[in-house]
Amino acid sequence: MSTHPHSRAALEKRFGPNYRWLVLLTVMIGTMASIMASTIINVAVPDMSRVFTLGQERAQWLSAGFMAAMTLSMLTTPWLLERFGYRHTYCGAVALLMFGGIAGGLSSWFNLVLAMRVAEGLAAGVLQPIPAIIIMRAFGKGEQGRAMGIFGFGVVLAPALGPSVGGVLVEWFGWRSIFFVVVPFCMAALWLARRYLPVGVPGGGEVDRSGARLDWLGLGLVTVAVLSLLNGMVQLHGPAPLAGWGLIASSFAAVIVFIKTQRRNAHPLMQLRLFDHRSFAMGGVVAFIYGMALFGSTYLVPVFMQIALKLPPSQAGAVLLPAGLVLAVTIPLVGRAADKLPLGRILATGLILLAASFLLMISVGPATSLLLIMLWAVVGRIGLGFVLPSLNLGAMRGLPDDLISQGASTINFLRQLGGAVGISLVGIVLEWRLQAQPGNAMRAFHETFALVGFITGCSVLAALRMGPRRAAAVPNPPA
Repeated sequence: MSTHPHSRAALEKRFGPNYRWLVLLTVMIGTMASIMASTIINVAVPDMSRVFTLGQERAQWLSAGFMAAMTLSMLTTPWLLERFGYRHTYCGAVALLMFGGIAGGLSSWFNLVLAMRVAEGLAAGVLQPIPAIIIMRAFGKGEQGRAMGIFGFGVVLAPALGPSVGGVLVEWFGWRSIFFVVVPFCMAALWLARRYLPVGVPGGGEVDRSGARLDWLGLGLVTVAVLSLLNGMVQLHGPAPLAGWGLIASSFAAVIVFIKTQRRNAHPLMQLRLFDHRSFAMGGVVAFIYGMALFGSTYLVPVFMQIALKLPPSQAGAVLLPAGLVLAVTIPLVGRAADKLPLGRILATGLILLAASFLLMISVGPATSLLLIMLWAVVGRIGLGFVLPSLNLGAMRGLPDDLISQGASTINFLRQLGGAVGISLVGIVLEWRLQAQPGNAMRAFHETFALVGFITGCSVLAALRMGPRRAAAVPNPPA
């Protein structure tokens, strides 16, 4: 057992049996900051488009660039935790997130702003898998749903409050102000991390700096695959569609080479044997499609309200606030149910409600009352409340201990990859339909909402195939 004063054993002795909840609070604050950085930018897109004279295809990179960077860095989290431990990995990522927010807010050049969004995305990608790793390791199965629900309650406050706070800030202080919102969260997260996070690695061992090297070849191939895919999708609707198809073909080629190298590597970036477990494989499908729909709509809804419905940023954000609050209440309740009910059915119910909310947005027009728009948003957020606690648990329960870190990293990677693709797809389809129907922006948005609803519905069958999972109380394993 480690004698380090900040080992898990020493900290648990110092803070008592509820220490694991303090660790959960710590990682929740950092994750809230990263999620807020991801979503709050959307209400500032129209303002930034005017300032930097951006079209939809370039403006969507403010979100897609963040998402792409987040997607890539997620796969490095297991290696970083083994090499540097919980505390140093977490503090380094939070510090990078804070730097990106400050430098982005002070920038006057669009390319520098975009670079800082990428830096924020890299940090957010490292942070995202850590809570699931801690919940799966530090909490018994009878508590995991409750822990995921409480964690989710805190985390959804970021996207719930983000559009409303961001809308007011954009109107009062301009687009720069939204970059600074993450700074107080990051400062609080750093203070909490130095107090509560252990220096050890997942499983309770000590940091080994002489361990396996990072799989740079695998990371390079994933980078080529993701960036080629996203750029190829943009090129398909540009002046050189053949170049777009070439990039997409390059992406698929990189994926094939990546799979072959991962099978031969003793310390791969991604453990492909994760997909031998049916629940994880089906969860991966759900995560990808769900990510496409969720993040694509997160970009689409604020832009729809400001461009098609002509609402000011503060009002557009306020419309989403009640739905965010309903989501915050739903998640803890579903989290408790996830410890007792079949997770596949809970997940399928949430996806059906989420798809329905997108399809209901087709009925929204200039004469639609804001109350009805709020109601449709609430339906979607209730569905989201069913999905969030059950997706990670349903996919990762049953994995052996040595695959938990890799499982958390991979399931988050697939969700964020779907999100990056979804944001690009929504931006491209919206631009295409706006050009095809000049003067009829409302119909263009309705057609894009229909696409998002269909994509979400496709994931229901995969959710049902994850099968029923019931929790059994077991002693808390080492984190």
